[in-house]
This record gives sequence, structure tokens and C-alpha cells, in this order.
Amino acid sequence: MTYVKNIGVSRNRETPSTLTSKKSSGLWRCGDYLLNYKKRPLIMGVLNVTPDSFSDGGDYFETEAAFKHALQLVEEGIDIIDIGGESTRPGALSVPFEEELSRVLPIIKKIVKKISIPISIDTRKPEIAIQAIEAGASIINDVSGINANPEMLSVAASRNKAGLIFMHAKGSPETMQKSPRYRDVVSEIYDFFMAQIIKATEFKISRNRIAIDPGVGFGKTLKHNLSIIHHLDKFSALGVPVMLGPSRKSFIGKLLDLPASERLEGTAAAVAIAVFQGANILRVHDAGEMKRVVLIAEAIRKQKDSS
Repeated sequence: MTYVKNIGVSRNRETPSTLTSKKSSGLWRCGDYLLNYKKRPLIMGVLNVTPDSFSDGGDYFETEAAFKHALQLVEEGIDIIDIGGESTRPGALSVPFEEELSRVLPIIKKIVKKISIPISIDTRKPEIAIQAIEAGASIINDVSGINANPEMLSVAASRNKAGLIFMHAKGSPETMQKSPRYRDVVSEIYDFFMAQIIKATEFKISRNRIAIDPGVGFGKTLKHNLSIIHHLDKFSALGVPVMLGPSRKSFIGKLLDLPASERLEGTAAAVAIAVFQGANILRVHDAGEMKRVVLIAEAIRKQKDSS
């Protein structure tokens, strides 16, 4: 993967018509990094420094354990590392600012000296994003899609041209899985992204800094999640990288009747299909295994395009 520093960005305001008429450049600006997501899908490795995340809660809660795992993820070939200090699993309660900051800041400061890939901060709090970026993070990954606190747009606009991921979630982690309903899940999420991208351009955040994540498992039923993955290609029309995070999610557990620790094969199937449907970034726990899945799926997809 090639990263280029100090690349300028344009600042054109978007409208619904320009969003769907422009072609993607294939380059995603994240602070000092420019990532080519068209060459091959990017792998985002998950590092949860929490005691209660649904899959790996507590495994990397201590800074030294988190540091060793971060280096392992880099060794396995990830392109981005995503650090989160607040669980957003269904039913999880919000973590106080000071507690979340004490979880994420030490590990960011420690690993930024050892790695040369972008660090993403997974947070809904603008103040956490500010301090994470000042410590060396390059991407803000807001699972609320900026709905939890609109100030996040101001932060993204003013802090070192950070990359910004809009994720769609229906409700908060506390309530999102209580009978979520949609008229049409794919079209409603598409409209949400269009509105959020337009808001971002009003803050002079260029489209080449934005990525989107339809948020499987965040206010969706099993049927909704399967529909999103099946129709993932629809979101490519927005001209920004499309991220998917199916790793070890409950929809896989429901289909296979397996706990999170035994969902590797189910995750691999979801990742492969997501690549075939146009996913540009895959957010995963099992980085080495999923990178191999992505490489094979992408090779087959490209052969289909050229035949």
C-alpha cells in the first residue's frame, strides 16, 4: 500500500445531483495519508480497548496488551487500525468522557510512534476525536453518523484534514435493536448518507475525505442486514468509499447458531460477498484471515469485470 503525504483537496459544495453524477477518484484523504481503495479493498483492523465489547471485550483493555495486538494487526497486513474505547454493542451504555479518553489516548500515543498506517478513532464524542487527532489519529469513525453530536462536523473540518466515516445507526446502542423498522432499508440508508455528505460539504469537508458504512447490526434485523450486503453496490453511486463491518456480528450467529468466537467462516463468507458487491473497506477482527479472503474475492471480481 502506498501512502502519499500533504495532498491538497478541493472544496466544492455538493448537491444530490452532483453526488450521483461524479465519478470517484479512488483516493481517500485521511490527514497526511492518501489511500487508494480502488486498487484493492482496504483492511481496517479492530482494536477495542474496552472491557465489554461484544466479541473481544477485555482482551486488550490493558495498554500493553493493546499495543502488542496493534503490532500483530500491522504484521498481518492491515491498512488502517480502528481504536475504540466505548462499546457500541446492542444494549451498551455510554461511557463518560474521562473514562473513554483514558482508554484510547495512551494506546494512540504509544502506537503512533511504531506504525506508518492511519489510525482511526471510533468515537461519538467530538472532544475525544479532537484529542485523538492531536495525538496522531487520522480518521474519525463516528458510529452515530454525526447524529449523536453535530459538533463532530466542526471537528472534522478543522483538524488536520482528517478522514471521516459516516456510519448509519437507527437509534443509540441502548435502544437500536428494539424492533427496528424501515420502509426500505437500503433506500433509507442511501438517503441518509446523501444528506450527511451534503452537510459535510457545507463545513468545507471535501468528498475525498468521506467514507460511508451502512452499519450492519446497528438498528437492523437479520433480514435488514442481509439486504444491505446483497445491495451494497447501490451505495457506490455516492462516489465515496463504502465500508462494511460484518466481523463476528450477531446476524452470523443467528444464521449459524454460533457464539462470536466461532464465526470466522461466517465472517469470511460475508466479507467475500461484500467485496463482490463493491465494498472498498472491510472492518474486521481476524485481520490476517480476512485479508486473504479479500485478495481472492477481489481477484475473482476483477476477472468478472474484464470478461
